[in-house]
Amino acid sequence: MRVNWNYIKMIVLLGLIVFLYAFASRKNGIREISSPNVMFIGENKPFITHDNVSKLLIQNYQGVKNVPKEILDLNELENSLKSNPMIKSAEVYVAVNGILNAKIEQKTPIARVSTNASYYVDDEGSFMPLSPNYSARVPLVTGSVEKNNLKNIFTVAKKIQNDEFLKKHVVEIHQSRDKALFLRLRQCNFLVKLGDIKLLDKKINNLKAFYIKSLKENTLNDYTKVNLQFDNQVVCSKQS
Repeated sequence: MRVNWNYIKMIVLLGLIVFLYAFASRKNGIREISSPNVMFIGENKPFITHDNVSKLLIQNYQGVKNVPKEILDLNELENSLKSNPMIKSAEVYVAVNGILNAKIEQKTPIARVSTNASYYVDDEGSFMPLSPNYSARVPLVTGSVEKNNLKNIFTVAKKIQNDEFLKKHVVEIHQSRDKALFLRLRQCNFLVKLGDIKLLDKKINNLKAFYIKSLKENTLNDYTKVNLQFDNQVVCSKQS
């Protein structure tokens, strides 16, 4: 009987590949994790630092540095990071060399509430705490504001964030007890009354036209109030 050496060689080679794969997988699985490598994506404002994220990872897995890969729960680590009110999204993975990587996207504040409590409103309309590491230059929110009812404040703040004129000039959003909204502009003495958020684009366009005209005529400092809540007109009160 003639032996088919090619067939035997193929079986041996296949067996060797399976053995090496299993050995490598086993070795990779028990490889100890090194210290976390934290990467920030998007805007790199340091509301939360690399050290903060590393501590969160370590606290939630009892010392990530010496944990075998096979018992590391990456989903649990991701969820622990996402639960932090300054973090928008998180991705945690382990590289082949055993380095634990964490990709972090921080929340983006668009307004800062300063009433009986102080906190940010982020670009999705959610609560975001102040950071001891960094203070964002965003419009201040004053007056009667409830943490669980930020819809109107968010709508106006988002409009300011996306409009170059407003972003340059608006320094404060005020909400009265009856939910009427006001704006205060940089280096202007008057208060701008928006009222509610209906027809907001039209109101903002009226404000821009009024501002440009008054700036040209050098009359900006002559006014104490600018009311935009009436349709197709700007009602102004002058200093007496």
